[in-house]
Amino acid sequence: MELAKMRILDLQFSVEHDPEMHILLLQLFEQKYALNKNYGSPRRTRDSAFNSIKLLKVTWYELVPSIMSNMLNPDAIFSNNEMSLSDIEIYGFDYDYTLVFYSKHLHTLIFNAARDLLVNEHRYPAEIRKYDYDPNFAIRGLHYDVHRALLMKIDAFHYIQLGTVYRGLSVVPDEEVIAMYDGSHVPLEQMSDFYGKSSQGNTMKQFMDIFSLPEMTLLSCVNEHFLKNNIDYEPVHLYKDVKDSIRDVHIKGIMYRAIEADIEKYICYAEQTRAVLAKLADHGKKMFLITNSPSSFVDKGMKFIVGKDWRDLFDVVIVQADKPNFFNDKRRPFRKVNERGVLLWDKIHKLQKGQIYKQGNLYEFLKLTGWRGSKVLYFGDHIYSDLADLTLKHGWRTGAIIPELRSEIKIMNTESYIQTMTWLQTLTGLLEHMQVHRDSDSQMILEEWKKERKDMREMNRNFFNAQFGSLFRTDENPTYFLRRLSRFADIYMASLSCLLNYELDYTFYPRRTPLQHELPPWSDQLCTGGEVRCLFVVLFHPLMRKDRRETFPCQSEETISYSLEEGKNNLFLICKRRERERMLYSEGKRN
Repeated sequence: MELAKMRILDLQFSVEHDPEMHILLLQLFEQKYALNKNYGSPRRTRDSAFNSIKLLKVTWYELVPSIMSNMLNPDAIFSNNEMSLSDIEIYGFDYDYTLVFYSKHLHTLIFNAARDLLVNEHRYPAEIRKYDYDPNFAIRGLHYDVHRALLMKIDAFHYIQLGTVYRGLSVVPDEEVIAMYDGSHVPLEQMSDFYGKSSQGNTMKQFMDIFSLPEMTLLSCVNEHFLKNNIDYEPVHLYKDVKDSIRDVHIKGIMYRAIEADIEKYICYAEQTRAVLAKLADHGKKMFLITNSPSSFVDKGMKFIVGKDWRDLFDVVIVQADKPNFFNDKRRPFRKVNERGVLLWDKIHKLQKGQIYKQGNLYEFLKLTGWRGSKVLYFGDHIYSDLADLTLKHGWRTGAIIPELRSEIKIMNTESYIQTMTWLQTLTGLLEHMQVHRDSDSQMILEEWKKERKDMREMNRNFFNAQFGSLFRTDENPTYFLRRLSRFADIYMASLSCLLNYELDYTFYPRRTPLQHELPPWSDQLCTGGEVRCLFVVLFHPLMRKDRRETFPCQSEETISYSLEEGKNNLFLICKRRERERMLYSEGKRN
């Protein structure tokens, strides 16, 4: 035991060097050694073994405070670009999923209405009515190959995440995906256009807004029906028909009438939006609304959220704006909408407070208001239609509303997620460092680690969505969705209510994210700057693994001393010994 202590005190730490770390590490080895020495004693019960393991877990968590202690706040605002609210004089908003949030019932309504339109107006088989909306199937940001009828997740570098390609409701084997695309990369000319659409020459459509969730699910359900019943069909026609049906749910007023008829069922979090608008008004901020939704629909919703005098809060209200065309078409003039919803033919020389306007264009808007540049902050949920043109062409500051952010952060704060990610990162470093060993035993263990890494990635994906994983990440890379979010949004948050947590002179500073060449190699991250992580791998796996409920014998004092003395050069040998001891223990149990 004294030898182990001496070796620990000899360890060279870099940035992690501090007295507390030494004390914790000493305690850790005393507990670990006691567990080894007493293991197998007739007096040692299974319960006491588990108590020791729990104690080790607590110590382990204390040694990785950067992971365990700094929990993320799901109600925070996150910054891609430095921005001070003290510079913002004018606040602009989209309506749907920005000022107003809808309950889970809305997507079911859209799915059912579009499905019925397919049957009644496009003559699709009545049997597709057996499919119901599954809110857990799709996530935002997915791409759809229009010609192959495949729904998939693509990363920021145009690579398909294997295991997330779906034909209908069934996953497509990796080998088939690779054969179809000559690998997993999607060339630029096949990707969606600037606004995520499938235009001429583009075979991919990206689903970016929250309303697209029922559309993706309906596409997959109808595909599934055709495939299961061996019905020959043209994927391009199916895509167009589903798109038209979803559009008609909006254009024909089906969705609007349903919400207006039972507004309390569909609209939620009204008091939070009301509080945000009141705060901005109390600080003398100007506010405007630009939405694609119709006048009567917005009026009823805002009366429910704010009250009858809601228009007094806004300096300008524009409905049926036809974004993103609103930001690019210089020809369409504004039209005034009277109290009865009738369009007037007056020429607009001034945008008046309390008045509702229809259509128009941003260039006329800028001319009439003088609201230009970085003193304007506009919020929306659609990264392309709401934010892209404003930040690229007009220099407005932009805020993205990402409701999924709150649930994903809560998952990331769970113990199970943190444990999985910690081991996954460590395992990746082990693979990089140990791949130089070419003997057969080493290669066998490397293959086991690769399989385990693949399994851990699958587990990590399932934390968020069983089919497609996180909205923001593939296995390692940012998603294509996050790439566009980072480019077009200065700040992003789960809802407007997050603004209530900040003073209106607060400055958002983006975190300095290390570039790849600013980080040490995986092996150095594991075994230098404190050999602590290296020792964790050797000494706590599989004890730290929640999915294993048996206690395995640990390394002897000799092994501990050896690992400390030889460091990373002998890590591989120790891990192989761990595998052998585990095997012997398993055989002993069977006997």
